Amino acid sequence: MKKTIALWAALTAVALFATTGCTTTADADSPAAGTGGVTPSASASAGTQEPDVAAARAAAYRRWGLKPLAPPPAPPAKKPVTRSAGGPVPVVSDIPTTEKIVFLTIDDGAEKDPEFVAMMRDLKIPVTMFLTDAAIRADYRYFAPLVAQGHGVANHTLTHPNLRTLSAEAQRREICGQQEKLAEEYGQRPRLFRPPYGNWNESTRAAAAACGVDAIVLWRESMQIKNMQYQRGDKKLHPGDIVLAHFRGPSELKGTTMTEMTANLLRHIQEQGFTVARLEDYL
Repeated sequence: MKKTIALWAALTAVALFATTGCTTTADADSPAAGTGGVTPSASASAGTQEPDVAAARAAAYRRWGLKPLAPPPAPPAKKPVTRSAGGPVPVVSDIPTTEKIVFLTIDDGAEKDPEFVAMMRDLKIPVTMFLTDAAIRADYRYFAPLVAQGHGVANHTLTHPNLRTLSAEAQRREICGQQEKLAEEYGQRPRLFRPPYGNWNESTRAAAAACGVDAIVLWRESMQIKNMQYQRGDKKLHPGDIVLAHFRGPSELKGTTMTEMTANLLRHIQEQGFTVARLEDYL
């Protein structure tokens, strides 16, 4: 599977060269280096693009019925949330920032719509994928091009249980087991973990630490089909909010496709004056 990721990366880079006539200068240590995918520098510089590049970007958004989102600011020199050496794993629902940015996260992996891969390739909006092995094992390869585009791979357990009902050792097996699976399939050992249903306890926190997790990631808003559910009473996005969505298709979205749901989500974000930044740059 690691070879599959490398092949997708090479093909994506070739496609980028063919369409733009230029080479990428992504840092070699960047998760998206050489992929032509989502990178902090590429996103931050979007506002100063040459006219032909800006026109191509606008055309890509139009294909999905959208207007281009504003470019996010450059990521901070120091991440606002870090785990101290030997300290507890932080649990976050939002990131401390005054910038009008939010972070997109997508859970599970049950729906494997090829059009969503194309959409992410066109829009170059960063997402973090919290994957459950039980949902993805039938087709690990589906996620390879998304990984090659530079999207984050994160842990959502092996079988999606309510962790509060499990023993400390059973929780450790669920989390550490998925760490190993994702590292084997995609060449990345996840730093971030999301407990199914948002349910966790101190045993979850200890297990996550033992498995090498840097943060437990919850959320502030969740995307349904056309609308978002908000945790705060004002029913608005706030700077640094983490937004939850799922890999779902028409059978669970009352006939709506995953790309249509994603387009609805991006419109909500844009209408409230926000744009999307890369979670791993802040956490």
